Amino acid sequence: MVPALTARRVTSPRPALINARAAARPELGGVERWARELAVRLPALRPRAYTVIAPPPALVHRAGHAWEQLVLPAHAARARAGALLCPANLAPALARHTVLVLHDAAALRHPDWYAPAYVAYQRALLPLLARRAARVITVSEFSRAELEELLGLRPYKVAVVPGGVDGRFSPDADAAGARRALGLGDAPYVLCVASHTARKNLAALVPAARALAAQGIEVVVAGGHRPQFAREEGLESLRMLGTVDDALLPGLYAGALAFALPSVYEGFGLPVIEAMAAGVPVVAADATALPGTAGGAARLVAPEGEAIAAALLALAADPEERARLRAAGLGRARAFTWEATARGVDAVVAEVAGWTV
Repeated sequence: MVPALTARRVTSPRPALINARAAARPELGGVERWARELAVRLPALRPRAYTVIAPPPALVHRAGHAWEQLVLPAHAARARAGALLCPANLAPALARHTVLVLHDAAALRHPDWYAPAYVAYQRALLPLLARRAARVITVSEFSRAELEELLGLRPYKVAVVPGGVDGRFSPDADAAGARRALGLGDAPYVLCVASHTARKNLAALVPAARALAAQGIEVVVAGGHRPQFAREEGLESLRMLGTVDDALLPGLYAGALAFALPSVYEGFGLPVIEAMAAGVPVVAADATALPGTAGGAARLVAPEGEAIAAALLALAADPEERARLRAAGLGRARAFTWEATARGVDAVVAEVAGWTV
């Protein structure tokens, strides 16, 4: 459920369009979560000011690049849009008044993690999009620094707006229902929510999985694989659930003994906040944006198998520390709401569109 937002009136006739190509994808990663939330919450915040536009279902993935580059800007021109919000890293190069959300610069920083064609496309397009955008939004101070360094963006052009967490993610979510639906049985488990890609560093969970198995604890990973990303191998010790239905995710989090995210590169790390909101103690890598996202409410360790295994084994044996991290995480998660994210994005869009309130 989307919480009620206080509607704002717009006196300017120039509407904003929201590019919902990513919001229409069936899979759900951090980028898609952002796109879905903004496509619902911004029109609720300013009725009649925002128009959501999405391609046909067949064009929500790579086949939709032409739609995004040609059809979308033509639609924006016909609508005399004051701003075009693109929340998922890409935008039409020919559009005017673009507000572009760049979540990170991983493909530029670590091209070996991605398919060559994807890297070539990003290298060709991202610098152009960043230069042409009226404003760029990113999700953390870490990502702001990356974009300034790798794309040459001036600080005044980049706004930082962190993501949020939905109220469905809570300690009261249906953990038993998620267990039944996903065939997890009654054994305790450590959860990781991450796509099956090299940057997520899932191999670092394997030593922990082997050590925890002796105590009857599984390490469970929820998340699918995308063809543009390099895949990790040698993960047989992990319980790979693949893509999990969004309706089951809150319960899957809430039922976990602990949550672990060993990523070596994150622009923000939204699953850390979702786990905290679900009342689950978090172990995360002390890398890139994750320390800032955790805000002192997680146990941070080196993104290496031995360090992660030691932290999870210690946490499994220490109920008092789990309770401490649970309380700290619940407090931290309260600072992140999608309503606040929508308001932060809306402020940037309003500036570009020239709206008055």
